[in-house]
Amino acid sequence: MHIPHFSESNHPLVKSLFHYSDRELVTLFQRYPEQGKYFTAIFCRYSPIVYTLIRHSARSPVQADYLFALTWRHIFYELRGMDFIKEAASESNTFQSWLINMTAVCINQAELPPVESIHYTLQAAPPPLWCYLEAALEQLPALMRLIIIMALTFKWSETRIAAYLQAEGEAIAPAQVRNQLQQGYQRLEANLPDDIREIYLQKATDNAEGKSEFNAVAV
Repeated sequence: MHIPHFSESNHPLVKSLFHYSDRELVTLFQRYPEQGKYFTAIFCRYSPIVYTLIRHSARSPVQADYLFALTWRHIFYELRGMDFIKEAASESNTFQSWLINMTAVCINQAELPPVESIHYTLQAAPPPLWCYLEAALEQLPALMRLIIIMALTFKWSETRIAAYLQAEGEAIAPAQVRNQLQQGYQRLEANLPDDIREIYLQKATDNAEGKSEFNAVAV
């Protein structure tokens, strides 16, 4: 079984946190929600364990990758309200065991779609980026969010998006869809934590067509 390597573990912002304990990382993640490096460091530390558990229970690599991302999304939201002292203070109930329990819950409850219906890839959006992108998307106006999802997830053209929205009663032309996408990508990037942009998007650049680094990301 091949366990994916995540290059963000080599980023200076993440490497600088490796000496922190689990408790310190969780505390910093909860205390500074506007920073994404703490969750990314937790992810890098424990992704091999979580992936190993999931890969043994999934029917295909594609479904395993998707369930892996869903599991980390679940962990992301659970960690926000986790009481570390209560949940992981004793030797018999470590943070690692808490993560294993969270992973088991996701494995047991997951209803995975067929492989052909899964648009997610680990290479395009590692779980920390996916989690923060999802949070950034939630801050966008509903129409703009829908247009971005249709463009990124389903790879629909501006013309097809406009036609779909017109059929749903939304008076919008392809040029307006393009404008919404351009504005949406800018706002989406602005909504991301600064350190997440530095870790994951620093090498990406916009081109003259107004496209974005998010074009490679299925959300």
